[in-house]
Amino acid sequence: MEDNSCIGFEGSKRFGETSKRIIGLIDSVTESTTDSSLSSSSSGVGSSSGRSSVAERSVSSPPTKSQILGWPLGQGSWRKSSGKMKKKTPTKIDDFGFKRVGTETSEIELLKERMAKLLLGEDMSGSGEGVCPALAISNAITNLYAAILGQQWRLEPIPSEKKLMWRREIEVLLSVSDHIVELVPSFQNFPNGNKIEVMNCRPRSDLFTCLPALRKLDNMLIEILDSFGETEFWYVDQGIVAAESARSNSFREDGDKWWLPLPRVPSDGLTEQTRKKLDHTREFTNQILKACMSINSIALAEMEVPQSYLEALPKNGRSCLGDFLYRNITSDNFSADHLLESIDLSSELAVVEMANRVEASMYVWRRRAHSRHLISLYRSTSTRWGMIVKEMMMHQTDGDKREIFAERAESLLIRLKQRFPGLRQTALDTSKIQYNKV
Repeated sequence: MEDNSCIGFEGSKRFGETSKRIIGLIDSVTESTTDSSLSSSSSGVGSSSGRSSVAERSVSSPPTKSQILGWPLGQGSWRKSSGKMKKKTPTKIDDFGFKRVGTETSEIELLKERMAKLLLGEDMSGSGEGVCPALAISNAITNLYAAILGQQWRLEPIPSEKKLMWRREIEVLLSVSDHIVELVPSFQNFPNGNKIEVMNCRPRSDLFTCLPALRKLDNMLIEILDSFGETEFWYVDQGIVAAESARSNSFREDGDKWWLPLPRVPSDGLTEQTRKKLDHTREFTNQILKACMSINSIALAEMEVPQSYLEALPKNGRSCLGDFLYRNITSDNFSADHLLESIDLSSELAVVEMANRVEASMYVWRRRAHSRHLISLYRSTSTRWGMIVKEMMMHQTDGDKREIFAERAESLLIRLKQRFPGLRQTALDTSKIQYNKV
C-alpha cells in the first residue's frame, strides 16, 4: 500500500488474467458444495432465510452506494454506531451472577489501540521506523486470528461472540482497502455534444478480485464449523481422562500433541452417513486451502523482487546450489523428478532449504544472462565489426545456457512445490512481504 492511493492505469492491466483465475478457483470450490449439504437443518434454514431477506431488500430498497459506484464498500457499521456505543452501557451478567459494566467501552479502547498500531506501523515509539501499512495490516489479521480462533481445536460451531468479533474487526482492518483506488480513463459527455476525457477512480484490480474471494472462503469455513452442531462424536481433555480410557478410543498416542482434546466415538463406531459427511468435509476443506494458497501465490507473483534480496544473492549458480544440485541441473540428462527422488527430503527444513537454493539460482542465472547482453552491446561501440560479431555470438551462447539453466531451476521449484503443497514461504516470499510497498 503506497502513500499515494491512486496508481496508473497500466498497473491494472497485468492483473486481468489473474483475476479470471481467482474467480475460476472460487467457482470451482462453490460448485462442489452443491453435490452434498454440509450444513445441518437449522443452519440451512438460517442461510436460506438470509438469502431471501437480502433478495427482498434488493427489490424494495433503493440502490446502495456500493451498487452505484460498482464495487463493494465496507459496511462501516462500527463508524456509524460509535456514538451510540458510548451512550448505551450494557449490563451483562456473567456465569457467577456479577454484572459486567462498560464492555463496549473497553472494545472501543481496544479498537483505538489497534488502529494506532496500524498508523504507526507497529512502531510505538513514534520515530517513523515502523513497517509498511501492508505488512502492519497483515500482522494485525494474523494476531487477530491467533487471539480469536487460534484455539479452535474441535469440530464444533464457533461461539457467537467470537464470530461477531472476528467479522467486525476484520471489517475494520479491511476498511482501508475501500480507499485504495486506481485511475482509469473515461469520457464525459456534455449537453452540447462535446466529449472530454477524464480520469475516474475505481478499486485497485487485485484488491477488487482477491478480497471478495477470501471473504467468501472465510464464510465457507465458518459454515463448515456451524454444521457440526449435533455430532455422534465428542471430545475429552487429556488432562481429565485417565490414561487407560484415553488410550481405548483415542486417535493419538500419549505424549503426541498433549494440549489437543481427544476425539471419542461410540463403541459401535460412526454411522455411514456421518462418515460420508466427514469425508466430504475433509475434501471440501482441502479445496478451500488450495484456493487460499493459490490466491496467495498469485499475489506474491505480482510483487516485485526487492532489491535487497537481489543484492544478497551469490555471484554464481554453483554458490547457490552446491556441487550436487549444480551438476544435476547443468547436466545434459536433467530430470526434475529423478533429481527429487535422489535427495533426502524427509524433513520440512531440508525441503525449504532446497527451495531457497533453487529459487536463488534462478534469479542469479537470469540476472547474469541479462548483464552479459548489456556488456556485449556496450563493447560493440568501440570494436571492429569482426570482433563485434564474435563477442556477440559468444555472449549469446552463454546467455542461452544461463536461460536454460534458469528454466530448469524454475521447473524443479514447481515440481518441489507440487510434491509438498503445504510448504511454507520461501526466503523470497518473506522478503517480498517485508519490503512490499504496494
